[in-house]
Formats: sequence, structure tokens, C-alpha cells
Amino acid sequence: MRKAGTPSFADKMHRFFTTEIQPNTAVVRGDDVKHIAKVLRLRAGDVVQLCDGNGRECEAAIRSVSPDAVTFDTEPWREAITEPHVKITLFQCLPKAGKMETIIQKCVELGARGFVPVQSERCVVVLKPPYEGRIERWQRVSEEAAKQSRRGVIPQVELPVSLDKLDFTGFDTVLAAYENERTVSLKAALREHCGSRVAIVIGPEGGFSDAEVETLKNKGAVAVSLGTRILRTETAGMAMTAQILYEVEL
Repeated sequence: MRKAGTPSFADKMHRFFTTEIQPNTAVVRGDDVKHIAKVLRLRAGDVVQLCDGNGRECEAAIRSVSPDAVTFDTEPWREAITEPHVKITLFQCLPKAGKMETIIQKCVELGARGFVPVQSERCVVVLKPPYEGRIERWQRVSEEAAKQSRRGVIPQVELPVSLDKLDFTGFDTVLAAYENERTVSLKAALREHCGSRVAIVIGPEGGFSDAEVETLKNKGAVAVSLGTRILRTETAGMAMTAQILYEVEL
């Protein structure tokens, strides 16, 4: 299927997500059609990588390009090699304007699996319904970061929730970064508590109140220290994601 000189996986082949999949064929629609045809100027016979957004990928040759769809002939699908076996969800208390996009982008690149915006006592930003426009923008950031970093899934951004209504059902481990924690390090907590589904909770610019920390503990969270330095809210989630994957990945 591959044309002579077509780059391999290692050569950063262009990558697109689609859920419109049939045996031996797939279709890409939406904004990616213009990108494929007008920006990249790909034509029939050119090869890209497709991903189904659920951890499977394949190489595929363009069969045809129309104004609203690109049709591909697909090779056998396989499990994506880029997905960590530990699934991390970031519960991020709402930061000031613009920071959430950066947090989502970088944590997707690092390997986070999902995001839940959280409204807490000291959040400067207060989100009010309807949330759809904000969530759609954050989801686009996640998708673009997933493409760039060759992820096998598009991490989902959930609707905002208040801290007192957080539900950690289904998680093996819940870790809350807390600047006043003096005895339990992230590394120590991971060695004792880590499982395959991990929730990390990051406070806003003003941090968590003592009452909020107790609320999180009552919900099963372990308060952990990230070290002797105080990290910004937009740094803490990235740091925890990177450290968790470094500590537990094979």
C-alpha cells in the first residue's frame, strides 16, 4: 500500500482521528478534510496514520478526496503503542483565564487520559452555565494535542463540578497535591497506593482550604507533597502527571 519514499511511523507520518470505520476502509470528515487537501496537499495513494480514538491505529492510503470527506483504504488495525497503561485523570481547580488550555495541552502530551474542571472555594474564575462553549474549546485543545503527540485516544474534558460533589468512584488511587503536607511525598504515596486508574487533584492559585483538604480525604484522597518548592497551579498537574508515569510505567 505504501508509496515509495513514504515516511514510516518513525518519520512522523501525519495522523488523524476518525470513528467512521468499516472493514478495510475509513472516512475522515470535518476540519481535517481541508487540512489534508488544502494544507498538506495529500492526494490519492498518499499514506497517513489513522486512529479510532480508543487506542487503535493503522496506516491508511487515501482512496479519494472530496470537499467534505477523505476516504481511505486501511491496513490492519493494531493497539497504539503511545498509550500509558496507567490512566490518569486530572481534576483541575479552575485557574485564571488562558491557563486551562495550557494545562490540558501539556498534560495530554504527557499522557493524561481525562480532565475534570473543578470549582473550589478559592477559584478566581467562576464558571456559570451554559458550559458548552468553554468545554468545546478545551476539547479542541485536547484533540490537537493528541494529534501532535501521537496519542491513541483523545482525552475527554468533562463538565465542571464543585469540589464538594466530586465522585472518585472507579479510581484505584486519588492523590491531592497539598502544599502544607509535610510527611507524605508523591513517591511514597505511589508506592503504597498506586493502581491502574489514578485521579490527581490540583488546587487553584490560592490553594485548598483546610476544610477542602478534609473533604477530599473523606472522599478517599491522599494528600501529598510535591517537594519543598511551591508550584503554580498550571505547573502542578504537569509535574504530577510526569512523575507518576516515570514512577510506575514499565
